[in-house]
Amino acid sequence: MQDKGAAGQAEQTPQPVSHRIVTVPNMLSTARLVGVPIFLVLILQRHDLWALLVLVLSGVTDYLDGKIARAYGLVSRLGQLLDPTADRLYILSTLLGLAWRHIIPWWLVALLVLREVFVLALGPILQIHHLPIPPVHFIGKAATFNLIYAFPLVLLGQQHGVVGTVALPIGWAFVWWGTGLYWVAGVMYAEHVRQMVRDRPGRTRAPVDAR
Repeated sequence: MQDKGAAGQAEQTPQPVSHRIVTVPNMLSTARLVGVPIFLVLILQRHDLWALLVLVLSGVTDYLDGKIARAYGLVSRLGQLLDPTADRLYILSTLLGLAWRHIIPWWLVALLVLREVFVLALGPILQIHHLPIPPVHFIGKAATFNLIYAFPLVLLGQQHGVVGTVALPIGWAFVWWGTGLYWVAGVMYAEHVRQMVRDRPGRTRAPVDAR
């Protein structure tokens, strides 16, 4: 019988990553990407309920593609790129649509876009030192979860009646938690990159002065 320590190590063992392109998770991620311009058109045309439906479907497929990939060993390099790209595009398109409609302030858009610029600016450092992209931390996943579910609730909060009254404060709570965690995750990412550069193989260390 396997002891708990061995079981814990088995659970933490990363799954192999394939180079397959046509998989169910990748198809779901691609469908999410296709939905981004559809959502943007719907929200700008003030078809809020249809736009909300697209966001809900995006959240469902986001959950399913990760679940299926892990359960059936379908984690792929393409999927690792498509999934966060779809997340970011949905967040960006939702931000732009809601700000254009004056539902959220433009400074909030700037705050979240600035965080993306901050993280992207670290990319050349990884390339110069031939380092891989660091894995997504739990804090980053939590931030994305908060933001992905925050803006549909804020959008739902624009509806009249009890549903809108209840959804709006909950949506804004998710917004502030998500924004805070998003920046915390960005700072943690930068620190991870710094440590990778410091500990990279072949790095020559300065001699220690024994005086």
